[in-house]
Amino acid sequence: MASPFVQDHYPESFAHCYGCGRSNAHGLHLQSAWEGDDVVARFTPRPEHLSLPGFVYGGLLASLIDCHAMATAAAHVERAAGRQMGQTDAPRYVTAALHVDYLKPTPQGVELVLRARVVETGRRKVVVRMTVSAGDQDTARGEVVAVPLPDSMAGA
Repeated sequence: MASPFVQDHYPESFAHCYGCGRSNAHGLHLQSAWEGDDVVARFTPRPEHLSLPGFVYGGLLASLIDCHAMATAAAHVERAAGRQMGQTDAPRYVTAALHVDYLKPTPQGVELVLRARVVETGRRKVVVRMTVSAGDQDTARGEVVAVPLPDSMAGA
């Protein structure tokens, strides 16, 4: 059976992202998969991901939102085309816009759950909304505009 994680199906040449690339030895290795109508990822921040003692660095949250949104866009496009993850290489998207609202401080040492849905799909963009939760508290939310990987980046 193919892996349910979107990032496992990115072409090898595009699997180096710091946030989600399986080929980046120093990366976060975020993994996103369908759970019902949502795409969900789980991540437990490490001690080096703190801002102040006991709290997660906001830049990490923005990175997780960014990478999870790109995976959500890819998963959505594949599902809309009637394909299961793993039938083909997952399409690659890049960020055109990223908006993050920090709702409350995110505690360190707690598993974070990122839950995302596509709210708009067009030929040239996919808009993703999501929440980041620590336990039963939403601590951040994001809206991201994803666009297909431009040709100028394909040969990089």
